Amino acid sequence: MTQIDIISGFLGAGKTTLIKKLLSEAFQGQKNVLIENEFGEIGIDGGFLKDAGVEITEMNSGCICCSLVGDFGAALKKVLSDYAPDRIIIEPSGVGKLSDVIAAVERVQKDSPELQLHSFVTVVDATKARIYMKNFGEFFNNQVEHASAILLSRTQSMDEGKLNAAVKLLREKNAKAAILTTPWDQLTGTQIVSAMEGGHSLAEELMEEIGREHAGEEEHEHHHHHHDHDHDHEAHEHHHEHGHEEHEHEHHHGHEHEDECDACCCGHDHHHHHHDGHDADEIFTSWGRETPRKYSREELQDILSSLAMGQDYGYILRAKGMVPCDDGKTWLHFDLVPEEFQIRKGAADYTGRLCVIGSDLKEDQLEKLFLLA
Repeated sequence: MTQIDIISGFLGAGKTTLIKKLLSEAFQGQKNVLIENEFGEIGIDGGFLKDAGVEITEMNSGCICCSLVGDFGAALKKVLSDYAPDRIIIEPSGVGKLSDVIAAVERVQKDSPELQLHSFVTVVDATKARIYMKNFGEFFNNQVEHASAILLSRTQSMDEGKLNAAVKLLREKNAKAAILTTPWDQLTGTQIVSAMEGGHSLAEELMEEIGREHAGEEEHEHHHHHHDHDHDHEAHEHHHEHGHEEHEHEHHHGHEHEDECDACCCGHDHHHHHHDGHDADEIFTSWGRETPRKYSREELQDILSSLAMGQDYGYILRAKGMVPCDDGKTWLHFDLVPEEFQIRKGAADYTGRLCVIGSDLKEDQLEKLFLLA
C-alpha cells in the first residue's frame, strides 16, 4: 500500500517548511518519495531530502495541471514501479488547481489499486488569505474548497481578531475541513498529520465514551439485580451514576495533579436523565466549535461554572474541550459533567476545540457563553 499526500498552497505559504517537519517528525522510517513541480518555484533543498531517504522526481515540463494526462500519470506510475514507496508526497505548483491534482491521482488509482489517497491539504499564509482570495480567487479558492484540511502558517504573528477573520473567510469556502490555527512549532508532526486527515471529532469521542459508560451501567445493573432483587431500581441507578462520576473525578486528580488541575464540585446530588433501550446518539445532540480564541483560566472557570450549574443552556450531559490560554504558551483542557468540572494544563491541539453533549441544547446561548457570538 502506498499512501499519497497532496500538499498544495501558494508560493511562500510554507509548504517546504511543512514537508520538512513531516519528514523528520511523522514520516521518518518510511520509504518516501516527493514529486514536486518546478513552476517558477525554488526547489526544496535536495541535500536535506536525500539525507532523509527521499528520492526527488522533479517535473520541469510545466505546470502540473497542464500536463495531467501525460507526464503526471506516467511519473506517478514510474515512481510506484521504481521505488514501491510507503508514501508519495505530491507538491503541486502554487497555481495548480487542487481539484485537478486530486482527479489526476484518482485516474492513476484505477490502474493501481495499491495507491491510497491519504490527504489533500492546502497550506495558507494566514496573513495573506484575504488578499489572495480577492486577487487570485479562481486558483486560491479551488485549493481551499477542495482541501481535506487547511493548514494556516504564520499565525504566531497575528492579532487574534485578524486570525478569526481569516478563519471565517476560509470556513465560508470550506465548511468541513479541519483548519489548523496553532503555530506549527507548538505541534508535533503527528498532530499535524491528524489535522491533515480531517481532525478527529470531539463529539464522536464523547458519544463513544457515553456509550461505553452506558453499557457499563447496564452490565452493573444486571449483575446487581441478579444478586439482590430487593433494591429499588431507580435508587440504585442514581447512586451508581453518582458514584461513577466521583470515581472519574478522582481518577483525573490521581493522574493529572501535576498539570495544576483546577476542579469545581458542588457536592450536591447529580441528577441524570435515563433513557431505556436507546443509544446515547439517538437521544442527545452535540454542539461543537473550532476556534483559535484564547481564554484566560478565569474566563474558562466562569464559563464552566455557568454551564455546570445553569439551566439556560439545555440539559448538559458532558462537555469537553482544549483551548489556547491567553498567556500565549499553555493550553487548557477541560472536562465537565453535571455540576462538576475540571481544568488542567495540557498539550496544544491543531486549533481550539469545544464540544457540549446534551438534549434541548440552546446553541445561541452556548455561542454567547463561550464568547464566540
